[in-house]
Amino acid sequence: MRILVLSFYFAPDLCAGSFRTTAFVEELKKQINQDDKIEIITTMPNRYGSFSEEAKEFEKLTDNIEINRIDLGSHKSGFVDQSKLFLKFAWQVMKLEKNREKYDIVYATSSRLMTAFLGSLIAKKQKAKLYLDIRDIFTDTLESIFAKSKLRYAIPIFKQIEKYTINSATHINLVSKGFENYFRNINDRVGYSFYTNGIDDVFLKYDFTQDKKKEKKIITYAGNIGEGQGLEKIVPDMAKKLGKNYEIHIIGDGGRKKELVNGLKNIENVKLYDPVNRAKLLEIYKNSDILFLHLNDYEAFKKVLPSKLFEYATTNKFIIAGVGGYAKEFVEENISDTFTFKPCDINDFYDKFKKVENFADINRTFFVEKFKRKNIMNIMAKEVYNL
Repeated sequence: MRILVLSFYFAPDLCAGSFRTTAFVEELKKQINQDDKIEIITTMPNRYGSFSEEAKEFEKLTDNIEINRIDLGSHKSGFVDQSKLFLKFAWQVMKLEKNREKYDIVYATSSRLMTAFLGSLIAKKQKAKLYLDIRDIFTDTLESIFAKSKLRYAIPIFKQIEKYTINSATHINLVSKGFENYFRNINDRVGYSFYTNGIDDVFLKYDFTQDKKKEKKIITYAGNIGEGQGLEKIVPDMAKKLGKNYEIHIIGDGGRKKELVNGLKNIENVKLYDPVNRAKLLEIYKNSDILFLHLNDYEAFKKVLPSKLFEYATTNKFIIAGVGGYAKEFVEENISDTFTFKPCDINDFYDKFKKVENFADINRTFFVEKFKRKNIMNIMAKEVYNL
């Protein structure tokens, strides 16, 4: 059997899509027989312009598993630039696919819809089974972010692409239960599963206990700084409210970093750092007292479940999450020693922050056991292979 794994991101790139797909392949290779073959088509590391990591364009992991990485060059984080990048990726993928033996299964993981669409085109052309792993609702996000932009005129086109893609699938996995109604309204005939993001082994083996207490409490955010996070709408106000006893560290990059920097002029208790690899990130979490997460106040984000929550929860650090909808429900039901507040609402944040009496002595053993990525991906890989 021949299986194509199509993912825009893969190790050693730094993002949720890379971590998820890499773990999936690790589990899938345990399922396959000696005569089966897996081909991964992805990109050279490109998630952040400020972070680079060495990788080979062609790599053979085992005798029957190979990776083809497409070099897209450097880029910015804007919508137009990302669109050009994807077109280049799609063109190169189709050139590669043309010279391949027939695939039996196409697995496509997608947050921005188009990788899933590309997977659906390949599966149809090759008469292969199509397994979609959907990590976001792209058109929903577009409607929220570009409601007043000229780009809103492109949304009906993306809606049609989305409908075609979802109706092409043999099976669909949704990383958030909050997506279910949206996708069932498009296609209620296909099978659905809900394998969330999870906790990687690297976090399970690390001791996050601080060596010594510091004078100031450190609040850390690590991740993308984009429209979806809306950090520029909350972090400057947080810094002013918290005062000199707290220091906020922002580790990451993205399309709204400039706006965040502009909002932090004359604010001294916020420090910004470029993206780091996972080894360094573990150390940063260890030296933090509180971990912070925030999503912009858009209707679309009430359906999502941020992968960062699984990472944060493993550290046994107190978590502050500016989220609503399904993410808020998930946090309150599954993660102890947290509080959620209304996105972009500094008053709600501070009212709840003042009531917290203790940020230490946290144990989330039950959560960690339930959401080990290895276990989640093992079951999902079996489901894909059984197609």
